[in-house]
Amino acid sequence: MEQLIKVLVVDDSAFVRKMVKQMLSRSPFIEVVGAARDGEEALELAAELHPDVVTLDMIMPRLDGLGFLREQMAQKPLPVVVISIASERGEMALEALDLGAVDFVQKPTALATDKINEIAGELIEKVKSAAAISMSHLQKAAAMEPPPAVTTAPRRRAVTQTDIVVIGISTGGPQALKYLIPQFPADFPTPIAIVLHMPLGYTEMYAQRLDAVSPLAVTEAREGDVVEPGRVLVAPAGRHLTLRRRADGVVVTHLDKRPFDTLHRPSVDVLFRSSADVYGSRVLGVVMTGMGSDGEKGAVWIKARGGAVFTEAEETCVVYGMPRSVVEAGVSDQAIPLDKMALKIMEEVV
Repeated sequence: MEQLIKVLVVDDSAFVRKMVKQMLSRSPFIEVVGAARDGEEALELAAELHPDVVTLDMIMPRLDGLGFLREQMAQKPLPVVVISIASERGEMALEALDLGAVDFVQKPTALATDKINEIAGELIEKVKSAAAISMSHLQKAAAMEPPPAVTTAPRRRAVTQTDIVVIGISTGGPQALKYLIPQFPADFPTPIAIVLHMPLGYTEMYAQRLDAVSPLAVTEAREGDVVEPGRVLVAPAGRHLTLRRRADGVVVTHLDKRPFDTLHRPSVDVLFRSSADVYGSRVLGVVMTGMGSDGEKGAVWIKARGGAVFTEAEETCVVYGMPRSVVEAGVSDQAIPLDKMALKIMEEVV
């Protein structure tokens, strides 16, 4: 029998604590072992109850969510899933990831029962995912400082063999990308497109934070953006990112809610397949840390068109799910640790 995942719920609202407990109780594999009204009570209960996962509100009296994270991660690191309102607390949620939170769920702005229940399935899956992560890998990724970007990409070939790098990533992704992307120089010769599984309301803020530390221009993708060297395009939450070649030969982005039958929107599979359809064999797909198998079908498609696929090595993945599925499908050309990934991508591209 699968062992129960013990969860501590932390929120200053009694109603939200009750609703989160009800949502998590829908899973036979999750047990809510305690509830706290603020960060100070949460620290006490975490020491007493030894939960496997903590769900955490950001704005609370006495000690807020960030204060709890700083104290808890210094004492005994635990997987934490933040439940936050992006429009009001987005920056705090992203800072929480920097402090070691695993993931976050968008709290509905309307606290009606039907609205809160909409996130039940997502919350259950993210708690399960959090319970399976490697905290040591997460902390290591969060603490890693990227080396300075090289001022000029090494030119090993007269003509590049890659026209685009596409990256798929999920749990542990914000920390890994914050390490990876700043290593690419401003004259990196191909565009980069990224699907990062993230709730609605956060991808634009995350892209801005990544842009601030990167030589390349990082933006949330918009309809009709030109896909060109020097740009990193992050798929917006809630819409698939695909590529189209115009009649004049210029490749631009297209955003769409279709297809509707994917587990994630945006989907790594959708971006990867679209890239291979547009660029043929001149695609490098990179599948990094994350739960599930999004990216496997897309990686198969890239390989079928003659492109290359890298996966993050298990030894540095916060969750070795998405890369594992690609490896087991037999389409990973190389499994590369996070600290070697930028160099390997540059060697492949230039």
